[in-house]
Amino acid sequence: MTSSEAYNLRDFVFEKILNEDPLLHTVTLLGTQKINGSENVPAIIRIEKTALPVFTDGFVERSELIESTDIYTWLFGWLPKSDDNPDVKINVICPATETHIRKYSAQKFHIVRETPALYERIVKPYIDAFPASRTQWVEDIIAGRSEASKVLFRSPPDTSNGFLILPDMKWDLVTVNSLYLVAISLTSEVRSLRDLTSGHVPMLKSIKGEAERIAGAKWGLKATELRLFVHYQPSYYHFHVHIVNSNYTGLQGMSTGQAHMLDDLISLLELDGALLQKMTLAYALGENHALCTPMLEAQITL
Repeated sequence: MTSSEAYNLRDFVFEKILNEDPLLHTVTLLGTQKINGSENVPAIIRIEKTALPVFTDGFVERSELIESTDIYTWLFGWLPKSDDNPDVKINVICPATETHIRKYSAQKFHIVRETPALYERIVKPYIDAFPASRTQWVEDIIAGRSEASKVLFRSPPDTSNGFLILPDMKWDLVTVNSLYLVAISLTSEVRSLRDLTSGHVPMLKSIKGEAERIAGAKWGLKATELRLFVHYQPSYYHFHVHIVNSNYTGLQGMSTGQAHMLDDLISLLELDGALLQKMTLAYALGENHALCTPMLEAQITL
């Protein structure tokens, strides 16, 4: 789907709500949408409330009393409309696969333990079976066919284990308090943190250094104002590091059981370069994840 098609929502036909989160002010919709005049194909639309604008005098257009007692008052408020401050950010996945639909649907989560043996028997074959098309969008970014103008850093061509850094699609590109960048490895050999060895420590340290340099130069953030972490299981199996403003909290992807701090991974690999292949990892899996059923069944053998 091209950029112009992705933002043309007039043809979207709503089917149902997949998930909603009142804490994060998001709702995820499932429906269908035409592409190039063809039959409708499945589409997922995730709508999230944008950050509040900078407030000055007269920051609300009108208000309505909810309740008042002693020194405390609750009101509803309506903000002035502004072309500079959109109300929501909309993310579109089209065509959406059944895997996408399962991922974005409301689901229960379970904590599972993955031993090295379970990784070899269940998880690695699952990763190996992924078609290259699932990460084609990553290859397009690496090759410069997509989002080239947004790349903030790219390793020189002769760099071993190089990477690039660009804004994550979850960021609105404006609000520094919710800064969200991503560093993506230029090689597909490392698919998850299970593949990391001591030979990758220079790359991990370089990612940390470049992220701190970029955030400081462009947005005035200190190194201590950045949270760098790696997901396991990741949403896609091409190694990447999340780079987020440390004051941006509450995202599910930062939860214990999914996010591993980059500094901790570096320290572990410096202690033992093969430690991530030897460890038993505990993490959360949603019931809609394809690994959930086999991993839950395998827990009784531990």
